[in-house]
This record gives sequence, C-alpha cells and structure tokens, in this order.
Amino acid sequence: MKTLRLILGDQLNSNHSWFVDVDDDIHYLMAEMRQETDYVKHHIQKVVGFFCAMRNFAQSLKEQGHQVHYLKISDSDNPHGLEEIIKWHIDQNDIEKFEYQLPDEYRLDQQLKEISESLEIASESVDTEHFYTSREELKDFFEGKKQLLMESFYRMMREKHEILMAGEEPEGGKWNFDQSNRKKWNGSPDIPKERSFNKDISLLLSEIEDADIDTFGSIDAKKYPWPTSREECLEVLDYFCSKLLPYFGDYQDAFHTDEKFLFHSRLSFAMNSKMVSPQEVINRVLDHYYENKDAIDISQVEGFVRQILGWREYMRGVYWKEMPKYAQLNELKNKNSLPEFFWTGETKMNCLRHSISQSLEEAYAHHIQRLMIIGNFALLTQTDPDEVDAWYLGVYIDAIEWVEITNTRGMSQYADGGIIATKPYVSSANYINKMGNYCKGCTYKISKKTEEDACPFNALYWNFLDEKREFFENNHRMSMMMSLLDKKDSEEMAALRKRAQEVIKNPDKF
Repeated sequence: MKTLRLILGDQLNSNHSWFVDVDDDIHYLMAEMRQETDYVKHHIQKVVGFFCAMRNFAQSLKEQGHQVHYLKISDSDNPHGLEEIIKWHIDQNDIEKFEYQLPDEYRLDQQLKEISESLEIASESVDTEHFYTSREELKDFFEGKKQLLMESFYRMMREKHEILMAGEEPEGGKWNFDQSNRKKWNGSPDIPKERSFNKDISLLLSEIEDADIDTFGSIDAKKYPWPTSREECLEVLDYFCSKLLPYFGDYQDAFHTDEKFLFHSRLSFAMNSKMVSPQEVINRVLDHYYENKDAIDISQVEGFVRQILGWREYMRGVYWKEMPKYAQLNELKNKNSLPEFFWTGETKMNCLRHSISQSLEEAYAHHIQRLMIIGNFALLTQTDPDEVDAWYLGVYIDAIEWVEITNTRGMSQYADGGIIATKPYVSSANYINKMGNYCKGCTYKISKKTEEDACPFNALYWNFLDEKREFFENNHRMSMMMSLLDKKDSEEMAALRKRAQEVIKNPDKF
C-alpha cells in the first residue's frame, strides 16, 4: 500500500518508529508553508531555525534511503496551504493511505482531522513518541480534584518514572529544592564561553526575504547560533552537562547585564522541535550527575528536572485539557494595548530594555525575564492577553502554542483565573532588584513610589491590586498583600493610582 506520511516542522524526531524500516512505498512529506509563517508574526531567527532544522532532517531521511518530498518556501509550485499540499501529493503519487503524527497545536489537530475526513483514502494518526505523557494523562490524574497543582503532578511523574528517587522517597530528602534556586549572580562563579554554532545561513535568509515573509528581530546571516540538527543538539546537551549544570540550579532565576544566558541550557528549541527528547535530556543529565556527585549538588539537578519533567509535561497536559476555550480566557478583563517598545526595546526602564532587547536580538530570554519582568509589566499595565500571547508566540524561538499559551495566558497573565497559578505572578521593583543588577544605573529609583523618578513597577503593583481587588479578596495566597493594601491611606493610594495611570496610558514615555 502506497502511504503518504506527513512530518510537521516541530516533529523532527529521528528516533520515531516510522523510520526504523526503509520502504519505497512510504513517502514522507515536509513543507515550508506561508500558513505557518503567517499565522503570527515571527522572529526571523525562529523562521530560519525551523526551516534549517527541517531541511537537515529531510536530508538525513534521504541519506537513510527514505522517499522524501520536500517543498521549500521558494518553490514556485508550493501552494503554502496544508490541505492543498497533502491532496496534491496524494493525487500525484497514487497514494492509498495518509498518515500523520498527532500535532501539538490545537489548530493543526483540528485542521488535520478535517483534512483526513475529506480524503477518499484511509487515514491514520499516530503518537509523536516524544513526551513522557499522553495528551490525556494530566486530565485523568486530576479527575475530581479542585486544583491542578503542578507539584502533585510532578511528584507523581518522579515516582512513575523513577527519577531522582531513593526507593519510595525523593533523593536528597526533598521533592523540591526551589528555595535553593534563587541566588543572585554577581560575577562569580565564572560562566564558560557560550556554546554557539555561528553558521552561515545567508542563502536560506535570502529565500525567506524573497518570499516577503513579515518577520521582526535581528539576525547575523554569517553567525547563526542555534542548533539545527540532532548532532548539534546533542553537542549543546553535552556542553550543558559538562560546563553549566554544576551551577544551573543556584542561578536559574538570576539575571545580569553582562550575561544574557548565565547557566541556562538553551535546549528548549531542540526539544520543542523534537530533535532531542525530554527523556534523552533528563537521562543524560542524570548520568552526568551520578558520575560527578562529588562536584554537583542535587539542587542543581532537581531544578532542571523539574522544568522538564514537571512544568513542560504539566503545561502540555493543561493545554489539551483546556483547549480550545483556554485561548479566549481573559478573567481579569484586561484590554490595554501592548506598548510599542515591545517591538523596539526602547524604554528607559533598564530591566525591560535589557530583557526585551535581548529577546529581539537573540529570540531568547530565560523564564524569569519572560515571567517576572516582561510578563509582570504586561499584567500590571493590564494588557490584553491576546496581544501578549501573539508577541510571546512570535518572539521566542522555542515558542509553540502548547507551551507558550499556558505559560503566557496562564502563569504570566493570570487570564485563566487561576487554572495554572494559584496567585498572579506580579511584583514591585524589590523582586527585580533582588534577583539581578538591572536596577543599577536605571533612570528610575526602586525606593520611590510616586515621584517622577520612581520605578513604575511600584505604583503599578499597588494600583493593580487595588483595581483587581474583587478577584483576589478570597484568595488566601494574596491575603497578606491585600491586607497591606488596606492599610494604605487614601492620600497615598490616590498618588499611586495617579502615577500608575500615567504609565498605563503612556507606557512608551517611560
């Protein structure tokens, strides 16, 4: 039976069972499509990264003897729509069966179901064989429970997969070493030179530019830094284990003007495109840890494992449990527009200038920059979560909706009303100053609240709690802050509101 198998741009799993045997009657289809470049405005490094990785993957399959049909963005016969591409290949090659791996985005899942139903041949979907969990596992785990607590899900995953366990107890005597993962980096310990590939992607970049794809952000055509093959991804993994893992946990929440990446692995693009699996990453990290236990504390390793085995799988599970309604949630009723400086980085607020400029330059920022600086400001200024979603989905190279929207609309913007986070992740200037040096030399002062040179985060924070009081009055995790809010006299609150509204109405002046 002649079979057509579709491979999407984030399904670059060379270890999938599809590829065990070579069969001339099985045709693999891959395509660079305007459908995917245009549904949101993407960072140019993201478009380049996916296209380059897809081309490398297709070439690898061809070298193994597989039949591969590949459409480039520049091909004149590329219709750029998934349905048209699939049906054309079925007709041209007398295909008798269509197969696809389950997509990780709801929109593509629905589209492929509809395409399959419209075909006159048999069709079948299979698992991507990438994640630790199935789509439904989190939903089943929390059946009948009021809250989707990540911690309980994470502990179940640790036990089920026997990761960092000493019998039935957590290794090291604790499930979570988060309290040890909050150190501020002040120049020591030394950070090894970053692992970068500096590839020349001039030809691919020209194709993208000739196709007139609307992108943003910067790129160096001669020094593309991201891994775009399985071999390069494994190099990044080995580099992380040998050079960065010993200090990862300590400084995973830190940020500094002199170091963009600190001790972060930057493996998220490699995993989210499926060039490497979460199992491979965790197993390699654990092997290195057990081989070097005298030099690496468990708190460094647990913090990393928690992000992948815990948060990553948890966010995917919530996505499939709550979609499609999740994409429309706006429980705090925020409607303000995203400031223009999100596209330029031009703001006098040091923390935002550094974090947003880095995002535009590198297509990357780590989780605290995304959550507690950029996301914090967006929430405090009560920005429409639709606009926040679109920016986050476009700007980061690792952003695919299943992981982006749950982190952004849920954890960061609290637009889901508490499905993911038990309280909103907001703070005044104190937290930002505590975790890094962005406040040093800033135009605005962290110690001031309402003056012209007061850090905008301070007034925004209290104004937000005041304006959204009805949402948090019965939230026990917010009780202390609401109590402090109640103690502020009317004159102080009036000044805080005035300062906050100045920022909210004219954010690009600050």
